[in-house]
Amino acid sequence: MPHSKEFSSQFLRKGFGAAAGAALLVLAACGNGDGGETAGAQAAEGAGPQQQMATRVEVMPVQPASIGSVRTLPGRATPFAEAEIRPQVSGLIESRLFTEGEVVAEDQALYQIDADEYVAAVQSAEAALARAQATAAAATETARRFERLADINAVSQQSYDEAVAAQKQAEADVGIQRAALQRSRIDLARTKVRSPIAGRIGRSAVTEGALVTANQATTLARVLQLDPIYVDMTASSAQVLRWKRDVSEGKIETLGPTTGRSAAVPVTLEFENGDQYPLSGQLEFSEVSVDQEAGTVIVRAQFPNPDGLILPGMFLKASFAAGTYNNVYAIPQRAVQRTPQGDGYVFVASDDGTAVQKSLTIQEANGSNWIVTDGLSPGDRVIISGFQNVRDGAPVEVIASRQDEMAAVSSPASATQPE
Repeated sequence: MPHSKEFSSQFLRKGFGAAAGAALLVLAACGNGDGGETAGAQAAEGAGPQQQMATRVEVMPVQPASIGSVRTLPGRATPFAEAEIRPQVSGLIESRLFTEGEVVAEDQALYQIDADEYVAAVQSAEAALARAQATAAAATETARRFERLADINAVSQQSYDEAVAAQKQAEADVGIQRAALQRSRIDLARTKVRSPIAGRIGRSAVTEGALVTANQATTLARVLQLDPIYVDMTASSAQVLRWKRDVSEGKIETLGPTTGRSAAVPVTLEFENGDQYPLSGQLEFSEVSVDQEAGTVIVRAQFPNPDGLILPGMFLKASFAAGTYNNVYAIPQRAVQRTPQGDGYVFVASDDGTAVQKSLTIQEANGSNWIVTDGLSPGDRVIISGFQNVRDGAPVEVIASRQDEMAAVSSPASATQPE
């Protein structure tokens, strides 16, 4: 019996071991089958050539064109004419004859200074003149009588000469008194302080009862002529030098003479909030010297200002045409990329369906575009969208062509900001 129990235990252990081994063989077989298929697929995939997907892009065909070179410069509005009102005689301000902020006419009375003293001075001068005239009349009659008496030797020649001298002295006194009367009348007229120009008057610095003196340093008020009005633009001397160099080298075809005011160059204006001024002005002149401290040159333009929208001291942006660039390309700034050295380039879709990188020579900005003078050829299809994933020589698929955008950027009326 012990032998039979031992035999049964060994048989059971061998049976369970065989079953476990068979199960492991089945699992191993299944695992080897999956692994083989995966490895085979990977090998098959690695064996074939890799195909790079073409990048979908939008292009813009470019053609050379003539584009206006417009300069946009910051500026400040200044009055066309300005008069500082000061008294020319001394006295008390009797009354103010204007409303602050109103438009005044030329020669309009603004202040009345107490005139009593000056009226008395005129009356005194008139009396002095009358006395001098009477004295001169008596001296003239005496000289005539002595002349007749001298002819018959009734008086000496010396007496006659003295009578003639007295006559001339009396006539000179008449001239002196007449000039004094005229001066007194001028002072009396100046008791009414008048505006020398037409324009808009500001606030008054004095009130009734204030004592003012002739030619004092403090102004009574200011009158500004605002129609027309000047806008003084500030350009750096480097900008002016670059513009003149481009003109001399033929890069810019000017609209007229580059000196003087022979050609009327139109100027447009933009307010600080971005609104456009509805009226255009004309370029007046540029300063003949450079500000030594700021290194700038003043360029002045004149604008009509009938509604008084432009006020002195306003910050404005003015644009004027400096000339025309011929045979250049206008490329959207978003399509231009930069090398680490700062050089600009674009990608062009070639006829064989690949991207070609082209370096550009950029002259200046033109609104949201770049003016390109070299690096492109007529008919090039510049990639303007989808170029972020494009490399030189990579395949591209053109999905859209922006002909209308090309027409827009080629317009010579576009504003230009100098670089």
